Amino acid sequence: MNRPLIGISTYLEASARWGVWDLPATLLPAGYARLVREAGGAAVLLPPDAPELAASLVARLDAVVVAGGPDVEPARYGAERDPRCGPPAPQRDGWEAALIAAALESGTPLLGICRGMQLLNVALGGTLTQHLDGHAGPDGATGVFGTHAVAPVPGTRYASVVPGACDVPTYHHQAVDRLGAGLVASAHAADGTVEAVELPGAGWVLGVQWHPEAGDDVRVMRALVAAASTAG
Repeated sequence: MNRPLIGISTYLEASARWGVWDLPATLLPAGYARLVREAGGAAVLLPPDAPELAASLVARLDAVVVAGGPDVEPARYGAERDPRCGPPAPQRDGWEAALIAAALESGTPLLGICRGMQLLNVALGGTLTQHLDGHAGPDGATGVFGTHAVAPVPGTRYASVVPGACDVPTYHHQAVDRLGAGLVASAHAADGTVEAVELPGAGWVLGVQWHPEAGDDVRVMRALVAAASTAG
């Protein structure tokens, strides 16, 4: 049986080490492909490319995942850079914004994860909080996922996929501020932080602020793969 093709955006790193090599690389944590596979899909990695090519590429996919990664450039949502905002990634911003636009235009199922949710919000005219505490590693540890509870908003698509509160792997210091056009919040953390957003309607568009690829809960990815199967 042919599995739906799920395209996942990737990092472009100037230096990555493996074996005897230290070279520029496009890379992605293995958890993304694992989660897609466990959900019944086939992962296709999408390195940053020319934005004008996004629509033709998305047309060959059954769904798109915009992965986690660096902070979105504040100029994209009309804000001045906070000193705590991470270094810019303009090539990735441009490429992933084009992937989002192409998926929305074509009705291709779309899932944004962490940065991907934030960029979806920005692409639809929303803004971000550039720094908040308490959502990264335990006791502020770097490179270590924290955990906190997320509660769904009743009646949303996310609530139909994950009907109750659950603990999620988290590592972020930015979050949705003003929602983009048409988006609704579909989950929150205990402190009120928006933890999921979606576009109501016939299309399947969801963003989650946490990192499902760092855990073993396959429900969100399985819902994306199911939507991709139907769309395909």
